[in-house]
Amino acid sequence: METARIPTNLRTLLILETLADAGEPLTPTQINAQIGLPKQTIHRLCQTLLDEGFLIRDASGKKMGPAPRSVTMAKGVLTARDLQHARRTVLQHLSRKTGETVNYVLPDVSGMTYLDRVETDWAFRIELPIGSKVPFHCTASGKCYLASLEPRSQQRLLTSLPLDKRTPNTISDPAVLQRSLNTIQRQGYALDEEELFEGMVALAVPILSKHGQFQAAVAFHGPTQRLSPEKLMGHLDDVREAVRKLAHIETNQTEDG
Repeated sequence: METARIPTNLRTLLILETLADAGEPLTPTQINAQIGLPKQTIHRLCQTLLDEGFLIRDASGKKMGPAPRSVTMAKGVLTARDLQHARRTVLQHLSRKTGETVNYVLPDVSGMTYLDRVETDWAFRIELPIGSKVPFHCTASGKCYLASLEPRSQQRLLTSLPLDKRTPNTISDPAVLQRSLNTIQRQGYALDEEELFEGMVALAVPILSKHGQFQAAVAFHGPTQRLSPEKLMGHLDDVREAVRKLAHIETNQTEDG
């Protein structure tokens, strides 16, 4: 790896990675044999990591190894990986039950973001890649989020959102949307009835914290050629069961953390 091509913010991570691969304390010179930075740079970076509690010197005072702060960070990364695996297992099970694409969606500043998804095996499907953002007002997951807000925050957001009319079914009137959100809040789920795309319907159920705060939503969607309103609603209990499992997983993760 050429020194000039190593981004500055990557260099400390490479030091930690080199120590992790070695499995034993190393001197800055030994670390640098794998990285190839200028001598002054490697010593300065190692000293910064020592000062910030990511590295600790061994008994000789010459070699360094991971300090408790680095170990805690590594455990956090592993736990996040385990959480992602557990979440994906639940989503895969739900996708098999519904036969459609299943999404795990989080609220962002300007809309809902797809954090994870399991695609259907059908060749004909509507693809929204992980990382895609969709509006609040015309998606099942977005309406779940809006419905979860306390009245003042909800009203403030509704008055500031651009309620673009994506399809003939999109609710673009704030008063009508408000009434719809009241219904969603009572029933605990939301539908997208061809409001984002013509020919696509969806159902979403929110994942709430034990204090009732919105954390995420689980949704599944598909084309109207396969999903009638009755078939869509027929999987409501399946989605709710997935939400219960995910809420349990994430609650345990928070408590363990």
